[in-house]
Amino acid sequence: MELQLREHQMRVIEELREGFRKGYKSQLLYAPTGFGKTEVAIYLMKAAREKCKRSAMVMDRIVLVDQTSMRLTKYNLPHGVYQSGHWKWDPTELIQICSAQTLERRENMPGMNLLIVDECHITRKQTTAFIKNNPHVSVIGLTATPFTKGLGDVYENVVTGATNSWLVDNSWLTPLKVFIAKEIDMSGAKKVAGEWAQDEVTERGMKITGDIVEEWIKKTHEVYGKPEKTIVFCAGVAHGADLVQQFARHGYNFVSVSYKDNDDFKRQAIEDFARPDTEIHGLIATDILTRGFDVPDVKIGVSARPFSKSLSSHVQQMGRVMSPHHSKEFALWLDHSGNYLRFRDEWDQLYAEGVKDLDDTVEKAKKEPTTKEKEASKCPSCGFLWPKFADMCPACGHVRQRRNEISAVAGELEELTSSVTKMDIKQQFYSELISYAMAKGYNPNWAKHKYKEKFGVWPRGLHDSPSPISGPTAQWIKSRMIAYAKTQRLRLPLGF
Repeated sequence: MELQLREHQMRVIEELREGFRKGYKSQLLYAPTGFGKTEVAIYLMKAAREKCKRSAMVMDRIVLVDQTSMRLTKYNLPHGVYQSGHWKWDPTELIQICSAQTLERRENMPGMNLLIVDECHITRKQTTAFIKNNPHVSVIGLTATPFTKGLGDVYENVVTGATNSWLVDNSWLTPLKVFIAKEIDMSGAKKVAGEWAQDEVTERGMKITGDIVEEWIKKTHEVYGKPEKTIVFCAGVAHGADLVQQFARHGYNFVSVSYKDNDDFKRQAIEDFARPDTEIHGLIATDILTRGFDVPDVKIGVSARPFSKSLSSHVQQMGRVMSPHHSKEFALWLDHSGNYLRFRDEWDQLYAEGVKDLDDTVEKAKKEPTTKEKEASKCPSCGFLWPKFADMCPACGHVRQRRNEISAVAGELEELTSSVTKMDIKQQFYSELISYAMAKGYNPNWAKHKYKEKFGVWPRGLHDSPSPISGPTAQWIKSRMIAYAKTQRLRLPLGF
């Protein structure tokens, strides 16, 4: 099979090459789940091989070494696996795949020209030392979560492959419909290195197991009419076991996998779950499935593992259900952890703008919104989260008098729009187009076509609710009508 990159992947290749031409020896490629970072890496190694240069890709875990080797084989690229005893051990090949652990033990790879570090946010002392001690080697780090302190000291330049917003607009990612439910109460919980202690998280998570199960049953039937493939990110091993039992009492087959299980069990469970005809309704994961997991037909994610500062874990978890699949227009995200609201500002910015400066993305503990702040930013009539730039509730039509930027809804699950500054502007514009079309009696598709005329993509992931038309939108519509009228006059026969 021939390796063929998409247009946005080729653009990134050129940006990275331009970075090397400018003198940057180490660059970080930020790209969300769904971008195809591995294919970009393979293309770069293939290009190096064609110039008789040596390249290597370093994986965070040994299991990913075999997965990447299989991808190279699929594209008919000769390569070796730099790991003693491996059946593809061949240090003479120009392309090498190895684990970070192997690189640490061997400390060097002679004659290397290009080093690609997968999941580079997982910083390792020896890998960092290798990069700094080998300035003649061109280095590219790959990550979807560049939030680790010190990355700016290792990588001189950052390239944003694409934003989540762009990937959703262009159907390379699935939009999320986010609901906030009864949260795990972490008030007063002890912390270790800024993150809530695992024993505290597990103990408190056990208290709402019943709520998690009941709300999942309710939502999967309300939205899909039946159970759909689900991943639950739980609060601990004991919490996972408790969830399995309570789902089973209601007749649903969930399987718990954790870091404590052996690799064969985890691999078999994931393979069974990935089958289209699987009898497993969901996987319950404890501190795994955030990397190297690819089951794109998952339609529901349940967040039940609170994080105080780990935005990266939150983003990686959401990425597991945002993978595109022909069977889904959107995915549900049921938040029992409070993470969505806790990291909302950071996620909004990342979603819309990507990463521009590594020093600005370091993870820090987040201040919890107060009850007053939460109440002030939801619709007082129905509890729906206010889109940031809307004056009318898209759910019930209630008109508000003031805006706020932080929100939560307690008790029953209530839908949250995945609100992002740029996405909110797009939503407001689309809602105003709908309002205009309704007032003029236009075909409902008119608003969609006008939206595409302005932004170049269809309004995927936006809700079809009207909003009072603003002056700027009215002016834009008028300008398009004038432009259209001019084109029609130009088409008239001469002398008419």
